[in-house]
Amino acid sequence: MLSPTAEDGEIEVRISLLDVITEVFNSGGSQRLDIPEPPSACPPPGAVNPEMSKMERFEAYKQRMALRRQKAEMYSLWCDTLYRLSLANHFRKRVFWLPHNMDFRGRVYPCPPHLNHLGSDMARAIICFFRGEPLGPKGLDWLKIHLVNLTGLKKKNSVSERLQYAQELMPDILDSADRPLTGDMWWAKSECPWQTLAVCMEIARAMRSGDPEAYVCHFPVHQDGSCNGLQHYAALGRDSVGAESVNLTPAVKPQDVYSRVAALVLEGFVRRKVIKQTVMTTVYGVTRFGARLQIAKQLKDIEDFPKEFVWPASTYLVLKTFESLQEMFTSTKEIQDWFTECARLISQICGQNVEWVTPLGFPVVQPYNRLNKLVAPQLQAKKLQEHYNMDMFERPNVMKQKNAFPPNYIHSLDSSHMMLTSLFCERRGITFVSVHDCFWTHPSTVDVMNRICREQFVALHSQPILEDLSRFMVQKYSYSDSELTNDGSMVDMTKRKLNQILTKVPSKGDLDITNVLNSVYFFS
Repeated sequence: MLSPTAEDGEIEVRISLLDVITEVFNSGGSQRLDIPEPPSACPPPGAVNPEMSKMERFEAYKQRMALRRQKAEMYSLWCDTLYRLSLANHFRKRVFWLPHNMDFRGRVYPCPPHLNHLGSDMARAIICFFRGEPLGPKGLDWLKIHLVNLTGLKKKNSVSERLQYAQELMPDILDSADRPLTGDMWWAKSECPWQTLAVCMEIARAMRSGDPEAYVCHFPVHQDGSCNGLQHYAALGRDSVGAESVNLTPAVKPQDVYSRVAALVLEGFVRRKVIKQTVMTTVYGVTRFGARLQIAKQLKDIEDFPKEFVWPASTYLVLKTFESLQEMFTSTKEIQDWFTECARLISQICGQNVEWVTPLGFPVVQPYNRLNKLVAPQLQAKKLQEHYNMDMFERPNVMKQKNAFPPNYIHSLDSSHMMLTSLFCERRGITFVSVHDCFWTHPSTVDVMNRICREQFVALHSQPILEDLSRFMVQKYSYSDSELTNDGSMVDMTKRKLNQILTKVPSKGDLDITNVLNSVYFFS
């Protein structure tokens, strides 16, 4: 979310980097750098001759269709990149703003779809702050740390070790800045190559300015949450073991929840990357089937993994991953189950959509309804497309309501944390931009933003969040004594169960939430 003040929300294009990207694009693109090749690079289909057998002609036809799909996809990607670069070139030496839209949970998204900080590595690398700030005593160090973070090479190392590594990389950094396409191209090996190149250029300019502390920097430095969904769950349940895994407590080095789960699942073959997506999406309600597809995709990408064992192995790993997460985050599963059961009973028994109010007072309504088709008798045998206007009298879709409530509630909490951080950054006069749980600011104000980010997380979770949610749902959905029949019927029993579940707030652990204030790697 862009800072509310106009001068903080001003964005400009990084011209030097735009010229490099344009050169790569005009030279035929690069798969390595995620710049699409033109459709003319697609190989032509093989010729079909009369001497071919029926099977050979069939294979040739399949190849022709595959190449046609590939060419269409290449054309689509090429046009998309051309449009992004054209927009960036249009705003060359101009200032522009990114208006934002808020979804029903309170999360914010930039309205312009092509050129924004929520986009691809290339799109993020092209834009920067229009208003610059002097680097000050720590700004250059934060640029170097940010560079190492973008490479993905030192995720398990301390901040001081990352800074030392950046010093060792200085010849590569300067070579990348001076000769981005004709040098060693060290930057191209990074996880985020274009953003890495942009930082290399900024570091080179700062170091050659004569006085790095006085150098006016327009570059945004990112601080990422450590599996932010699990951070909120651990804080809600005061889960001390889970909190340690997601850096809610102070530590000498960053804790990596993905590696810890991988170690619990299976030592050796299971790498961090195999289960990362599943761990990340578990807190957002991924099903076992969906998780199996995620893990199977990662296993297929491992060259020496036997392909015939991909599906049985993924089934086994899903089971072990879920078990390991439950072992590490004891309260998370209990809270998720409570959310799910509350939503199921509210939508099924009360026949209402699940509603709640965030700690900031933002009202949320889950917009998942069931479509009731009215089909004429003579058309009942035919399949009709479901396309009807929804209104407030339609009954809720129970399955969607219960599956979506846990992730949507956590999303409403992370949006609350983001808005609080944005508000207090604005009060301190520092620039703030966010991509959900990734906060951006100038290098010189990273320390200030980090402090505010931690203070607002503690302030948010010092509130009785689950108790307030329970109180709201009881007030809105529970049945009074006069509405209960006491006749032992199924309807009466389910109403009583609803009343009981809504008040059954999950138990909490012994985590001291103020530990977050001293955790270096909470956002890093």
